[in-house]
Amino acid sequence: MPKYKRVLVKLSGEVLLGSHQYGIDSTVVEAIAQKIKEVVNMGVEVAVVVGGGNIFRGISASARGMDRATADSIGMLATVMNALSLQDALERLGVFTRVLTAISMQEIAEPYIRRRAIRHLEKGRVVILAAGIGNPYFTTDTTAALRALEVKAEAILKATKVDGVYDSDPTVNPYAKKFDSLTYLEVLQKELKAMDATAVSLCMDNHIPIIVFNLSDPDNIRKAILGQKIGTIITQGE
Repeated sequence: MPKYKRVLVKLSGEVLLGSHQYGIDSTVVEAIAQKIKEVVNMGVEVAVVVGGGNIFRGISASARGMDRATADSIGMLATVMNALSLQDALERLGVFTRVLTAISMQEIAEPYIRRRAIRHLEKGRVVILAAGIGNPYFTTDTTAALRALEVKAEAILKATKVDGVYDSDPTVNPYAKKFDSLTYLEVLQKELKAMDATAVSLCMDNHIPIIVFNLSDPDNIRKAILGQKIGTIITQGE
């Protein structure tokens, strides 16, 4: 039996790179879509927030001199490209899907309206939430936390390229320690790179658990929803 009835899956854009250096690996997108279909068939309502780092990273461009607001706007458009790619993969599998964007682009997606998003979820449709929150200076992590609250998700599943939260970068430090569980305060106090501080604070204030796991095995989405022990879980603690 699923542990959660409604979840928000946060996909980092880098996950969609697969074996590519840039852009979208269709094989990876199709594998993710297949696993989302499996959990939808289990009766779980799924919302998705996808990043855009495989196409464009606003923070990196800003660091190189581009105006931050402009860079973030380009990054938001990159998330729409990823969202449409995932929608196409899901619908080819027969999964009813809606892309809702925080920036109006009615020819290709619906505008984000909270009640509409909830209604789609109630009807069993996968809802992909794109274009961040429509404003610069906010990450897609913060978007995931905010949208999870708005649609009343029971948990945030953060799918990344790392199998949990570490005390330092495991790609640089071979002795990095992985945490099986953390509290929100520990993440904030230790400045761990699980989600950005704004997102973690939102989840802490509203008691939404965050599960961070590696998506190299797409089956981890199903395992997380079933409540199996994977990655790192961030909660209020005892």
